[in-house]
Amino acid sequence: MADQSTDTTTPIAAITRRRLLGTAGATGLALGAAGGAAGYAAAPAEKSAPLTSLGADRVMFHGKHQPGITDALQSRGHLVAFDLAAGAGRKEAAALLRRWSTTAERLMAGEPAAHDDTDVARDAGPSSLTITFGFGHSFFSRTGLENQRPDALDPLPDFSSDHLDKSRSEGDLWVQIGANDALVAFHALRAIQKDAGGAARLRWQMNGFNRSPGATAHPMTARNLMGQIDGTRNPKPGDADFDQRVFVPASGDPAWMANGSYAVVRRIRMLLDDWEKLSLKAQEEVIGRRKSDGAPLSGGTETTEMDLEKTGADGKLVVPINAHARITRPDQNGGAAMLRRPFSYHDGFDADGTPDAGLLFICWQADPLRGFVTVQRKLDRGDALSQFIRHEASGLFAVPGGAAKGEYVGQRLLEG
Repeated sequence: MADQSTDTTTPIAAITRRRLLGTAGATGLALGAAGGAAGYAAAPAEKSAPLTSLGADRVMFHGKHQPGITDALQSRGHLVAFDLAAGAGRKEAAALLRRWSTTAERLMAGEPAAHDDTDVARDAGPSSLTITFGFGHSFFSRTGLENQRPDALDPLPDFSSDHLDKSRSEGDLWVQIGANDALVAFHALRAIQKDAGGAARLRWQMNGFNRSPGATAHPMTARNLMGQIDGTRNPKPGDADFDQRVFVPASGDPAWMANGSYAVVRRIRMLLDDWEKLSLKAQEEVIGRRKSDGAPLSGGTETTEMDLEKTGADGKLVVPINAHARITRPDQNGGAAMLRRPFSYHDGFDADGTPDAGLLFICWQADPLRGFVTVQRKLDRGDALSQFIRHEASGLFAVPGGAAKGEYVGQRLLEG
């Protein structure tokens, strides 16, 4: 993924409730006798080894925006949606978001949950954990807040590649969890589920993964399960129009969405058996980029501007007219752009051995109609990749801005 966002991590030393002993040395590694890392375990200080840099990295919970949007991709992710329980309304939702925010703040700091911690992540640091909360279209009618529902949260239109399972789509509440340690991510998932208590019931849950930090010789854009570099043209936080594309302005409407964003979530199954039958040349023509390094077929490196008019010796366009990379370019979609921050998934095999695998596509934008919907409609009209993918679940969520110190996420909506 092209988004290698600004580093919002902070060394964990001196910022957890139970002191995490030490930080990484100049090499980024500090191994104990057994090569392990010390977390919030109650081991004596003199016997504890410092955390590696991977475990010590911390993302702050409080801020202008919620975590998990501009932060670098993590190696493990969980997406989970809840529906409010029968009889639960605005009061119960406010109490739940307060609990969830308290838990998120503690776990992201490397601390145990306030009550009945499971000890799953006992030996680990924060590991870049992020927990992000959003509201679905149905949440507002359930809480009597229909007049606060944003117009941007109108249901997504139908697309030709949709084969949606309604039971794994939408939801009143959505939570995104990401971390660079699988146990830290699961620990957060379990804590969030327990905190739901009787206020909300699980609607659906999905698990994803990415390449682990440090697995390549140098930082790279991520690859998806088709083997393609995915996310080259992602907007970057340093771009002049990044905030305009990704975040609702401070003066936005409704006011409670100031500095928030809209997340489109799609479970996109990749038809890998069909894809892998294609030759390398055919795969590259479907995408419009070289598989080896992500460079456009018109030449250069991954970040070279694609030459859409270049032709080969046969007079044909080097980048085919229906190539995925051509169709998704912002300049081919009226400037439409979104910040893609996905996870891959693999949920086993069908009875005939077909892999149930693909992409948990998550994209962030200030307005989904001008972001995801604009681009997806264009893809619907002739993307070469469409015959190799299937959209099987979908959701659209309003993700409010970050909580200030002493606030919980969504407080301006629920108590405004």
